[in-house]
Amino acid sequence: MLDRPNPRLPGTRLWLGVNYWSRVGGPLMWRRYDDLVVRAELQALREQGLTVVRSFCRWPDFQPAPDTIDNACVANFRAFLAAAQDLDMAIIPTFIVGHMSGDNADMPWRGARSLYADGFMLGQQAFFIREMVERIGESPAIAGWLISNEMPLYAGHASREYVRAWSLICTAAVRAGGSALPVSLGDGGWTQEITGKDTGFRLRDQRDCVDFYGPHSYPAGSDQARQFAEAAFVCELSHLGKPVILEEFGVSSSFCSDDNGAHYYRQVLHQSLLAGATGWLAWNNTDFDLAWQDPYRHHPYELGFGLMRADGSPKPALAEIGMFGQVLRAVDVGRLRRVPTRTVVVLPAMVDLDLPGIPQADREVAPRACLEAWLAARAADLSPAVARESEPLPQADLMLIPSNKALLGPTFASLAERVRDGAHAYLSWTAGLSETQRGAWWPDIEWLTGARHTLRYGMTPAADDVIELTVTEPFGDLAAGATLRFPAAGPALARSFLPVEPTTASVLAADQHGRPALLRQRHGAGAFYLGVYPVEYFASARTDDGWTDDTWRLYQAFAAEAGIAPAVHVDDPAVYVDQMRHEDGTLYSWLISRNPAELTVKPVPNDGSRLVDVLDGEDVTDECLLPPYGVRVLRHRPALA
Repeated sequence: MLDRPNPRLPGTRLWLGVNYWSRVGGPLMWRRYDDLVVRAELQALREQGLTVVRSFCRWPDFQPAPDTIDNACVANFRAFLAAAQDLDMAIIPTFIVGHMSGDNADMPWRGARSLYADGFMLGQQAFFIREMVERIGESPAIAGWLISNEMPLYAGHASREYVRAWSLICTAAVRAGGSALPVSLGDGGWTQEITGKDTGFRLRDQRDCVDFYGPHSYPAGSDQARQFAEAAFVCELSHLGKPVILEEFGVSSSFCSDDNGAHYYRQVLHQSLLAGATGWLAWNNTDFDLAWQDPYRHHPYELGFGLMRADGSPKPALAEIGMFGQVLRAVDVGRLRRVPTRTVVVLPAMVDLDLPGIPQADREVAPRACLEAWLAARAADLSPAVARESEPLPQADLMLIPSNKALLGPTFASLAERVRDGAHAYLSWTAGLSETQRGAWWPDIEWLTGARHTLRYGMTPAADDVIELTVTEPFGDLAAGATLRFPAAGPALARSFLPVEPTTASVLAADQHGRPALLRQRHGAGAFYLGVYPVEYFASARTDDGWTDDTWRLYQAFAAEAGIAPAVHVDDPAVYVDQMRHEDGTLYSWLISRNPAELTVKPVPNDGSRLVDVLDGEDVTDECLLPPYGVRVLRHRPALA
């Protein structure tokens, strides 16, 4: 079994809240602070059970000149902290705020100096942070600190060395100001470990200077399943030894109706909880009636991200975050842990290590294929973790390596060792998106796969528009003659397959042309599976919902071969099922529907327990109604003798 992390900040209350600007002024609120409006806004949030807000010291307002702090802005911030304390609302101040809502507001005295590499600007940032901590840090309302807001969008990208130096200097300034409260960078989590893009920021480089990671997630896509799950997957990828706070997420009413926005909030909140997030800060508390004011003048969609409208009335999403809070209290979330798993999706090291000569397109597409594999494994009720090839491979019973362009040379021997010890490992091939050394970069692994490829130099054969696999030898829960369907997608170069000849492997499935498509080679107590089609990449390149292909059925069969039985099974891939366990032993199951229609399902626990809704007490073991995109959280109750 493999642990799935969800570490928490020690000694802090639950962070369930919002990013905050008062509707009076927006980013200019400190120039025209209205204490009555602020208190009314905080009170409305508090009534829905929210506990914390993240606030912003707009840097040009607070530091109008070098070595100078604007006392009026500080006074208004102190009034804000007093209001929060009166209403039992915690505050997370953010210091270096130049970027906000699509615009960068800078100080005239900065000039063209780099915020990462210029000694003067590093000193001024440290001065500002230290001074603010000294001036406001004694407030009991403060729960933690953030250094910046989406720093890569404000200061741009830089070398890894300069970004790390900036991180060390700025977080040390918080400690120099006298605070021991949790601190993080506010960089958005836009790091190579998560996106494959090199901004200079690395989660691994932050381990010794931050107390939590704070990813921001605003996915843009055409697939509903991915849209709902993206933030959770980013949280899953952020597990590198620190608590994970989903620091920004949300939708603008310009892009999404208010009712559908509530669906989005519901899905993101529950899915990210199951992915190990232990705090949530929505973007943001309110809409604005400030169309004449920058940044809203040129980014008017930014006016509509609020949980409340500009007149103070609530949107449906506010009720969703309030209901989520009720669930967290009902299950005593601070004492819950994710259940271990036997299934992992492996993210290749080409994504997060600074390896030379990796085509950028292939580096960036690999996490997308892993997301699809993770979704398919969840649709099969396997509760997968994500493992990194750049870390030691875990002791998992089912290892899924989807649509792979390149693994490190020693990894193949490590996989073989795991398989000989009893694991089941699946590797699917892809030519990738780049024409650089076209095809997968694997060495000769016939000894591992039991098959040899028959590629011609520079040529990758084209896949049909729809791939239909017929099972030729029963495996798992798939009988001979069963068919699996996978629509192809993506540019012509990537819509290809690996032609193979089996040598010692058995053919488990053939495509519609009778060619070997899925092969199994047994090693010791386990088995290695080779898929010649990049079905996970195809899914990532499509715009339809993820359950229209049969990757989940394939993974379900692998799990059966590996002897993995879900704790609770729902016979519908549109419903994700996952568990968390309380310190007292109580098990809770989440049922999350990604179907736009109402569903009635029968959850089947493998221990014979009864399943009871944690909010209304209804026993739903025999029949569970899920509203459109609905979520039910169920407590396992031992069956009566």
